[in-house]
Amino acid sequence: MADKTDWGDAPFTIFLDTSETLAITVSGRDRWALECLIASGEQGCTPIDTPGPRWSGYVHNLRKLGVPIETVTEPHGGPFKGTHARYVLKCRVEPASGSEAA
Repeated sequence: MADKTDWGDAPFTIFLDTSETLAITVSGRDRWALECLIASGEQGCTPIDTPGPRWSGYVHNLRKLGVPIETVTEPHGGPFKGTHARYVLKCRVEPASGSEAA
């Protein structure tokens, strides 16, 4: 996934807990973030482990499309200790059939 150079439009199917499905199309960094979340599974992603300039923005955009993503606040140490977010998909997401995404 990290070696991709084409982050154009890609369709995904969101399998909601309500047994409903949702079809979305994402591109660019939003697509990158969604594919990172899919690949990370239940562990989720943090901006520390999976660096990206605007994780909170990508998650916001995906949530607006209906993708359920949980934000878990975690502490971190070091000279600038504080907290960071871990983002976790709360449903199954798959590339739409015939898509080359993820």
